[in-house]
Amino acid sequence: MVHSVELVFDPDTEATVRGIWDALREADIPSQAPASRPHATLTVAQHIDTAADVVLEDLTDRFPLPCSLGATLIFGRSGGVLARLLVPTGELLDVQAEVYRRCLPYVSPAPMPHAEPGQWTPHVTLARRVAPARLTTAVRIAGRPKEIAGQVIGLRHWDGDKRLERPIG
Repeated sequence: MVHSVELVFDPDTEATVRGIWDALREADIPSQAPASRPHATLTVAQHIDTAADVVLEDLTDRFPLPCSLGATLIFGRSGGVLARLLVPTGELLDVQAEVYRRCLPYVSPAPMPHAEPGQWTPHVTLARRVAPARLTTAVRIAGRPKEIAGQVIGLRHWDGDKRLERPIG
């Protein structure tokens, strides 16, 4: 499993994403529900020591931040990951770069390359292992509403080994 530091959303944004998850599941598409919480991963590694949480605490002063979930994305070739883009603002990119930088001394072995500043694609995962034959239906469901306006309200540390969420700050 992995550890990650993630953005979390306001209750309305979270409820809208959960509604998409439910609609996908009702259409027999393997959504994230109910195993997860809507989030956007900022940095990820096999292990992030809990000491990183302390050095990230003052970043929570930057929240809430307005956000927009926009276009539907598909990562991968077959059995893809379905997501919504978290539209990257300057503030959001700054937070991601700062979280990445501050976590470096606490990760092992190293952060995943797709989490490096400049390589990061901000997104909220909606479903995994979507079969190619189900993509048209999945994209139709995932794209409604066209835009989700909300707020990022904080950070959490996700321990995938223990399946434990720790709010930061």
